[in-house]
Amino acid sequence: MADKYYLDTSIWLDFHEKRGRNGEMAFKLIQCLIENDFKLFYSDLHVRELKNLGYDYGEVVSIFRIAKPGCILHAHIFREQAEEAKRLSLQRRIPKKDALHAILARDNNLQLISRDRHFEKLKDVALAMKPEEFI
Repeated sequence: MADKYYLDTSIWLDFHEKRGRNGEMAFKLIQCLIENDFKLFYSDLHVRELKNLGYDYGEVVSIFRIAKPGCILHAHIFREQAEEAKRLSLQRRIPKKDALHAILARDNNLQLISRDRHFEKLKDVALAMKPEEFI
């Protein structure tokens, strides 16, 4: 099992909004990661996506605050990564944000966790796994 994780925004939402079975799996995953002091990474892309869904800054902070201090870390987005995401998005007909999440996971050597099918088109960038594959 890896020790550094990058959760797709939908996993954070499953957890925070307690969305049925997916929410239960996200809760168990995050609980396991926290109990084992694994590192959870987030990026400004997560923050932007959550804000676009109507969460204010305080709510966004509270979502990420679930992890212990020192176990939640920020993955910086570099211009080159954003440009690569744009290219991949056009080439593979997927959302740019999904390409950028995969690139951030790859470049920071993080295990990507997601249920989003777009990541199937990005297996060569970062292999996405579902929460239940770690529980």
